[in-house]
Amino acid sequence: MRAKILIVDDESAIRQMVCLALSQANYECLEAADTQQAQQKILADKPDVILLDWMLPGLSGLEYARLLRREKLTVHVPIIMLTARTEEEDKVKGLDSGADDYITKPFSTRELLSRIRAQLRRTAPHAVEAAVEVDGLALDPVTHRVNAGDKHLELGPTEFRLLHFFMTHPERVHSRERLLDGVWGNNVYVEVRTVDVHIRRLRKLLTPSGHERLIQTVRGAGYRFSTHH
Repeated sequence: MRAKILIVDDESAIRQMVCLALSQANYECLEAADTQQAQQKILADKPDVILLDWMLPGLSGLEYARLLRREKLTVHVPIIMLTARTEEEDKVKGLDSGADDYITKPFSTRELLSRIRAQLRRTAPHAVEAAVEVDGLALDPVTHRVNAGDKHLELGPTEFRLLHFFMTHPERVHSRERLLDGVWGNNVYVEVRTVDVHIRRLRKLLTPSGHERLIQTVRGAGYRFSTHH
């Protein structure tokens, strides 16, 4: 099935350009000139990604992104902000409002398509991803199995996703917020401290094989998954 991409922009020339590129890339393109039209499209055909212009008549893209993040129907739908603003501060504002990515005008359709693909990959199930192995600890996203040496470990779904995130993003410090975003996505019900609980549980499951040492606490910053001490 083709992924549906909604473009919300009051400039018809931009909508036309984007829709042409999307249909050539085998995506279904939905168009809206303002947030009212966007809302109708979202209710009628739930899109897989929303491309949202920052400057819109009536409700701004920024305010609308906040609204979409609070709605149950769109809370998990990736939002890419389209904007002519290039300041770092504006980028932060856009991401703070609930956008997942940010692209500045004028942009190439090639860049836009690669950003869309990245968002679709992130929300897709892990089934297409390769197995990973670190220091004798092996995780297979397809079969949902984790092995420490020749011993099979039983992990709950959240611990599994957390370990998968760590193993695919090793050797860097992740804040609790970053882990929340990477593992839980935009789940509004999850508290930052929830991360600590799951880390504790994951460490406990990895203790018999000695792999709990791979999950390191970095005081004041977060956690790191590393084979170095």
